[in-house]
Amino acid sequence: MFAFNFNNTTMHIFYGKAALRDYLKSIKTSNSTIGFVPTMGALHQGHLALMQKSLLENENTVVSIFVNPTQFNNPEDLAKYPRTLEEDVKKLTALSPKIILYAPTVDDIYDGQPVSQSFDFDGLENQMEGEFRPGHFNGVGTIVKRLFEIVEPTNAYFGEKDFQQLQIVKKMVAKANLKVNVIGCPIYRESNHLAMSSRNERLSTHEREEAAIIYKILTTAKEKFQTESPESVTEWVKKAFENNSLFSLEYFVIADEETLLPSVLKEPNKKYRAFIAVFVNNIRLIDTISLN
Repeated sequence: MFAFNFNNTTMHIFYGKAALRDYLKSIKTSNSTIGFVPTMGALHQGHLALMQKSLLENENTVVSIFVNPTQFNNPEDLAKYPRTLEEDVKKLTALSPKIILYAPTVDDIYDGQPVSQSFDFDGLENQMEGEFRPGHFNGVGTIVKRLFEIVEPTNAYFGEKDFQQLQIVKKMVAKANLKVNVIGCPIYRESNHLAMSSRNERLSTHEREEAAIIYKILTTAKEKFQTESPESVTEWVKKAFENNSLFSLEYFVIADEETLLPSVLKEPNKKYRAFIAVFVNNIRLIDTISLN
């Protein structure tokens, strides 16, 4: 454990799971709750909003910062992922010195063997991100399951920007019979409505400004969906990006929120959601919007 001093406050930081477990055991009472926010660091306001919700709803809040190698199918993306632990600690301490930080090494999490467990998510893993990032969700499932087993949280908070990931975590928890309440939280956006992401830091000022087009296209797609077919809306989105030299569309999918299966026809009493992935200068951005 390490106590980090910032502005005369002290925050507990743990680099090893054994010490973290011992500490959490020492502060646990019969009716206390632990909120948990797993992150890969490079914290932004979206992360902090999840933590604020946890602080309001739980006696104790644990935040993890760990860039998980098993969920990256692109080694270059893993190498370039921002690592800003010192700045992250300052943000956490400013938010609340009561936050308990777990910043493990790869060896501490994986015991020297950073490989993924294989999961069956009932097909949720085969859509969208799963199609374009093979093995990604096995890596997500592996790290989230291990973190849940270490922290043993009452409530865990995830942003809806990664809606497919949220659904997969819920499925993993149900199948593994883990006693964790998984809570999805609204997307936090920048002033131009670009979904907040640690990857945004890699964009130039111009690219970041122009990336507002992603949300504009999503909101227009939502309007069109009210009167047009999923196929028609999808074709419109593809054409919108064909005319933009800065952005390259990887996918746009309208899917059933529960199954994540692409929708051909609109059915009553079903919730639909649009999912998008876009490249700008080899930086991959994702976003989503509810269509109902």
